Amino acid sequence: MKNKNLYNYILGIADNSLILGQRLGELCGHGPTLETDIACTNVSLDLFGQVRSYFQYAAKIADDGRTEDDIAMLRKEREYLNVLLVEQPNTNFAYTIGRQFLFDVYHLAFLTELEKSKDLTLSAIAKKSIKEVRYHERFSSDWVKRLGDGTEESKTKMQEAINDLWTYTDELFHQTEADKAMVKEGIGVDVTKLKEDYYENVSELLEESTLEVPESKYFQKGGKKGIHTEHMGYLLAELQYMQRAYPNMEW
Repeated sequence: MKNKNLYNYILGIADNSLILGQRLGELCGHGPTLETDIACTNVSLDLFGQVRSYFQYAAKIADDGRTEDDIAMLRKEREYLNVLLVEQPNTNFAYTIGRQFLFDVYHLAFLTELEKSKDLTLSAIAKKSIKEVRYHERFSSDWVKRLGDGTEESKTKMQEAINDLWTYTDELFHQTEADKAMVKEGIGVDVTKLKEDYYENVSELLEESTLEVPESKYFQKGGKKGIHTEHMGYLLAELQYMQRAYPNMEW
């Protein structure tokens, strides 16, 4: 493959949205209210739409006969490069919202910078996606405030979710070799420069929600290198079932 770094860079971006979209899709028909159920499903569909654009580009770069579907559905667990945060399960609605919020704040900042990429395809995808992600961030932020500053039970559950998910946030700002190569070429985003503003924005919203900002400095990583939590295998079993059970299936 001529441009392996660009290919891996695209996978790193797209896999975050793919896996998070799959997690949100699990909630379809199980949301706390019909309106919220539909909203979560729409966010999931937005993410899958973005993923399709990324994987179409990745397939073009790979130029090895694979389609966007092959890249999305037929890789092994270690070949997925998403951060650990997005693969965490829907323990309860507070966890779903906490996971979404912690990713959305990062995602919005990331796409704002990706719009400036010298790669015109990535820049165009970012420009199209950022409109959707602004809504995602507003939706998840509003729910964090609603649950955090709500009943005693909702506050407790929201705080527990943030405390547990906090350990996965630092990985968002780790750079892979592909990341570093793309930053050098003016194509990729230097995520290390997003870290300070990210934690400031997240902390401000948590305080507004009458929630405590976790003080833990222990963080987990590995997803960007294909080393995932125990949840990933179960998620992929469901995501990949149809493609593996019925190879080359067409609608």
